[in-house]
Amino acid sequence: MGRMAETVGIECVAAIGDVHHFEGVASTQDPLWMTNYELIYSHPELMLDWYPVCGNHEYRGNTQAVLDYAKVSRRWMMPAKYYTKVIEDDNVTVRLVFVDTTPMIDKYRKDTGKYPDAGKEDIQKQLAWLDQTLADAKEDWVIVLGHHPIYADTDKNDTERTDMQNRLNAVLLKHKNVAMYICGHIHNFQHIRKPGCNIDYVVNTSGSLSRPKVNKIDGTQFCSGVSGFSLVSADKQTLDLYLIDKEGKVVYTVEHKK
Repeated sequence: MGRMAETVGIECVAAIGDVHHFEGVASTQDPLWMTNYELIYSHPELMLDWYPVCGNHEYRGNTQAVLDYAKVSRRWMMPAKYYTKVIEDDNVTVRLVFVDTTPMIDKYRKDTGKYPDAGKEDIQKQLAWLDQTLADAKEDWVIVLGHHPIYADTDKNDTERTDMQNRLNAVLLKHKNVAMYICGHIHNFQHIRKPGCNIDYVVNTSGSLSRPKVNKIDGTQFCSGVSGFSLVSADKQTLDLYLIDKEGKVVYTVEHKK
């Protein structure tokens, strides 16, 4: 990933949840910040702005500490649990809209012992913010990023996806400017395009612990169990998302045209 960043000259990194797998962090001084993040993503070309969101595993710890780490690390750019950022280069604008998906799923909200912060979040306030943000967006491209998939092949409980479809996707479908929804959580690559819908739904794989068993579902354009990462590139007419394995090979490209 660092070598790819050096070759391409990336603008930033989007970390869409579960940087801290398993139990999350207890504080900004938790040793997991070193073992899960600082020592892993140590390539000089990765010393730039990172835009994170919480995954369900961060919600098993202290989510305020995830926000507060922005005061410790100058590359950890997380102003809130959901926020937006515009990237502009060569007169091309891309609006990144980062959403907090764990509170949108009822099974996390109800399990206050394991996910103590999930039920405290006002999801209607977040969805209203998202609705207004998308309505106001005038950039060349709009990408929404969150941890949990709206559509995916997985053995995880179906209610995760139905909650996401009923809450998050209901807002996305109101707006014609959303090109992609990019998520994680499943630990493999999946690209899904539903009939009659212009949104590309993409699951980004894990950087380490991949789940190689993945099958096609309705709308699947591509799926692979390799580990790796993704790279976004855009001009005025085309938005490309390159799915890249851990060896740096592009295994598939999601191409979204105007």
